[in-house]
Amino acid sequence: MTGAGAAVRHVSCTLCEAMCGLEVTLGADGRVAGIRGDSADPLSRGHLCPKAFALPEIQDDPDRLRRPLVRGADGELHETTWDVAVTRAAELLAGVQREHGDDALAVYLGNPNVHSLGALTHHPTLVRLLRTRNRYSATSVDQLPHHVVAWALYGHQFLLPVPDIDRTDLLVLVGHNPMASNGSLWTVPDFPQRRRELASRGGRLVVLDPRRTETAKVADEHHFVRPGSDATVLLALVREVLASGRARPAPYVDGVEAVRVAVEPFTAELAERASGMPADAVRGLAAALLDARSAAVHGRMGVSTQGFGVVCQWAVQVLNALTGNLDRPGGTMFTTPAVDLVGRGLLSPGGFSRRRTRVRGLPGFAGELPVSALAEEMATPGAGQVRALLTIAGNPVSSTPAGHRLDEAVAALDAVVCVDMYLNETTRHADVVLPPTGPLERDHYDLVFHLLAVRDTARFSPALLPKDPGGRHDWQIARDLGIAYLAARAGRPRRPVARGSLLAQARLRTSPTRQLDLLLRTGGAGLSVRQLRAAGPGGLDLGPLRPRLPDRLRTPHRSVDLAASVAVDDLPRVLAAAGERGVDGGLLLVGRRHQRDNNSWLHNSAVLTKGRPRHALLANPGDLAARGISDGSRVRVASAAGAVEVEVTATEDVMPGVVSLPHGYGQSRPGVRLARASTLPGVSVNDLTDPGVTEAVSGNAVLNGVPVTLEAASP
Repeated sequence: MTGAGAAVRHVSCTLCEAMCGLEVTLGADGRVAGIRGDSADPLSRGHLCPKAFALPEIQDDPDRLRRPLVRGADGELHETTWDVAVTRAAELLAGVQREHGDDALAVYLGNPNVHSLGALTHHPTLVRLLRTRNRYSATSVDQLPHHVVAWALYGHQFLLPVPDIDRTDLLVLVGHNPMASNGSLWTVPDFPQRRRELASRGGRLVVLDPRRTETAKVADEHHFVRPGSDATVLLALVREVLASGRARPAPYVDGVEAVRVAVEPFTAELAERASGMPADAVRGLAAALLDARSAAVHGRMGVSTQGFGVVCQWAVQVLNALTGNLDRPGGTMFTTPAVDLVGRGLLSPGGFSRRRTRVRGLPGFAGELPVSALAEEMATPGAGQVRALLTIAGNPVSSTPAGHRLDEAVAALDAVVCVDMYLNETTRHADVVLPPTGPLERDHYDLVFHLLAVRDTARFSPALLPKDPGGRHDWQIARDLGIAYLAARAGRPRRPVARGSLLAQARLRTSPTRQLDLLLRTGGAGLSVRQLRAAGPGGLDLGPLRPRLPDRLRTPHRSVDLAASVAVDDLPRVLAAAGERGVDGGLLLVGRRHQRDNNSWLHNSAVLTKGRPRHALLANPGDLAARGISDGSRVRVASAAGAVEVEVTATEDVMPGVVSLPHGYGQSRPGVRLARASTLPGVSVNDLTDPGVTEAVSGNAVLNGVPVTLEAASP
């Protein structure tokens, strides 16, 4: 029961892709007194996960920065005024570019940017003002193969079909754990209940994964698949579907015969030798996809962050198309968002650029370079060397390959500016830290995740709490930094971009909510922020997903060419690698996540870190016995990139030959001001991943299937 003086408000949770609607009770003192799921929300339907309870902790967290910091002559960071900090940041960035050229500055955008309306409306403008081609983001440690394949098949990197789980009869997930993630590149809140509903209508869930994940444990069928071999299984499934004579692609799908020729060598027996998944199981799954009234195949981190990520994601799309399940209810479908960033041309369609990384020549895609190259671009002398870094809501020292090497490279830079709420493994090196307001203090609308949701909805979430009088929103920081930067560059010879700079300043001065209102009013749904405010709890329900092809396609002829060269040309490499074993017949490392973890942050949250420790290395009992290692002991894990020591847990939940470490641990570096996190056990899995090994087509980081050795740690 709500007490006297309390108020009930409805907001969106912004901590993951699920976009859960929350019902929040504010006490008479204006602080959060209670949180529960909003049962009126048509998408999340009353669901919330443990991360939602961390929102008030973030608001009141003593570790969270509330005033800007500038590094003084004593080498320490000190609080200062916004004017001083912003001016100093702008002068540092412009100064490095003035001396060494525009590309001497690198920009890194972290995952939280897509969870903030202000970041999405303002940070792209700021980055364009900086004129550097050294742009990086979490995309290339997470999902770049998805975007490459969407661009190649559908004409736009954000045309990403999602499983219509609410109507499907067969759901096949490959390297995908929505029981822990709430979906990823697939906004599917309340996955546990939706999985039960799938079962209640006689549907089935099949999971392919080298670990018996939380999702695999609730599946009707789970098959262990050796890390990095998923492509052979998926290509064998494509071959079986075509060999059956029952393929049923839509009229707008071309290139089927070329695909048939390309996949001919990938038999079910080859898949078994490479992956460990029985050939009969491969054939049975192909038949099930053809027999089901509707089916959807979806792959995520496990198949994107490996050596054949593009081929894997391509094969997933080919399977859905050949079985007739692309763009049909119960299959994989495209959304019709109230703000259509794709249709309005507000997001880059993607595409490979002539621009490659300076040192290794890795490809650029959609205006960004692969972050696996960032450390070497900083550490390698010569023309074009990166000498300054701007990070925005990102922690690449923790979240990118060989973080310990990047840590050293960032420490040696001429200038580091960070927009972040915390002093973490990366921002501890900053010359200036500009902290934005917390998620409960700003208006919100999910511009990106409505593109990926299992139902079309629209919900505007006004700020729950007033902004601290001395605080600034992320969009205000972008505005002030952008304008100050232009002033700092004024001494350089003027380039013919004056008019563009004026337009950029106008965009930066326009609030996110006003920009959103314009997008809503001029969109196909004809909505407005005022209408969404008046809609009440849950926002507006725009209905289930509906068929959108071929009109939704952005390809030249409104057709899908399945024989996309970016994938087909890489099949000989997949074939050559089939059947390879780990180094010295050894072990392959994969990552993992937990429902109470949030990428590389929130490990200082008491509500999320309580309970049994979850930092240990997981290993199969047989692999430990073969090495004379006992369960619970401390072990040394080594790779080509580095070595760590950590406790090991024996479990049958990982297949033989596989070990697993979670992402986002290891916050004990000096200068990290997270009181709770610094005392938590655990190591960074990215001290083992190798930036020298990337996905050959896209340049995405290879974080899964990393060869490692394992031995008992020295006493």
